[in-house]
Amino acid sequence: MSKTIAEKILSAHAGRSLKAGDFAICKIDFAFGQDGTSSIIIDRVKELGLAGLQAKFCMVIDHSAPSPSEGVSKVHKKMRDFAQNYKTMLYDIGCGVCHQVIPESGEVLPGDLVFGADSHTCTYGALGAFSTGVGSTDLAITLATGRNWLKVPETIKIIVKGKIPKGIFAKDIILYIITDIGADGATYKAIEFCGSVIDQLDMDGRFTISNMVVEMGAKAGFMPVDKKTIAWLKPRIKGKEKITPVIADKDAVYAKTLEYDISKLKPQVSCPHSVDSAVNADSLKGTVIQQAFLGTCTNGRLQDLKIAAAVLKGKKVASGMRLIIAPSSRSIFQQALKLGLVDTFIKAGAVIVAPGCGPCVGTHNGIPADGEKVISTANRNFKGRMGNPSAFIYLASPATVAASAITGKITDPRKYL
Repeated sequence: MSKTIAEKILSAHAGRSLKAGDFAICKIDFAFGQDGTSSIIIDRVKELGLAGLQAKFCMVIDHSAPSPSEGVSKVHKKMRDFAQNYKTMLYDIGCGVCHQVIPESGEVLPGDLVFGADSHTCTYGALGAFSTGVGSTDLAITLATGRNWLKVPETIKIIVKGKIPKGIFAKDIILYIITDIGADGATYKAIEFCGSVIDQLDMDGRFTISNMVVEMGAKAGFMPVDKKTIAWLKPRIKGKEKITPVIADKDAVYAKTLEYDISKLKPQVSCPHSVDSAVNADSLKGTVIQQAFLGTCTNGRLQDLKIAAAVLKGKKVASGMRLIIAPSSRSIFQQALKLGLVDTFIKAGAVIVAPGCGPCVGTHNGIPADGEKVISTANRNFKGRMGNPSAFIYLASPATVAASAITGKITDPRKYL
């Protein structure tokens, strides 16, 4: 029977042939939690009385790093103690965002099945893995048994073609697609991306798109595993593992196939308070903003920082504006330093904060005031997302965010590129 990528990966992990709609108990290759979810995981593991863990597991302190409060410090200590007692990996403050440090670690390979106690675990689909977010209790059950159940999702095939216009980046593409499909248009579906545009994207761009499939309701998303993927993985896995891409059969059955020609696409901005509300940036010209944020598990990678630095070089952040930048990992921070990007940011008037999620989720490092408008490279702009339900969040690419920081207004970045 011909299969999609999702059907193939889940069949391999269930030990039997599966098709969309089937239920199966599958072996989990890797699991993780972060400081917003690990406290409950730890409580459940203790309630289960586990002497050891049955799945490869790590925790990442990224959502509130370094700790902004006494209560969070207690959670961090709880995580550190658990990691020591159970001899499991912990990425402590400053290491970076889970969805960057875990791929960097080489723990996730094409064809793997990954459970993460974080909704943007779908990011690892850029590496050809079936990776999905689950609740903390589900994650604890995975640690107790090494397995968990899934319903095999139907798959939507998305073909992205055309010539990539100037000023258009992966973020613009995925915001446009999400707006077309809708926030619930791919609920519990897997997504397979392909087409000439996807082939042209670097790995950072593919991570950006995979990261956001959950914003249209998808369970998982897959990028093609090609020479770029293998070149990215090889130095990280140090030759210890064989890379085996999982490829859909030519006659696999899809729920539907969608095709997008982006040749005439303009820079996109999602408006408050939903992701599926993207419009052309130039239609928002003149919208005054008070804060710009560059970072997150969506757009805090090296290529994102390079794009922003190219826009900001030799320029200044507008008077009354705040530009906050959070590299997505320590490694990326170090590379940005070596390349002079951080110097460019500081000279422009930006503030660099520790690698982590803080501003995006509204735990610290940039909570906006009542009525303030923020333009961000994050993946969500729901009311209260950055810590204040009375603020307004717009989502855009690193180029659009950087250009808007210069003018103090939402700005089409093309004249700066």
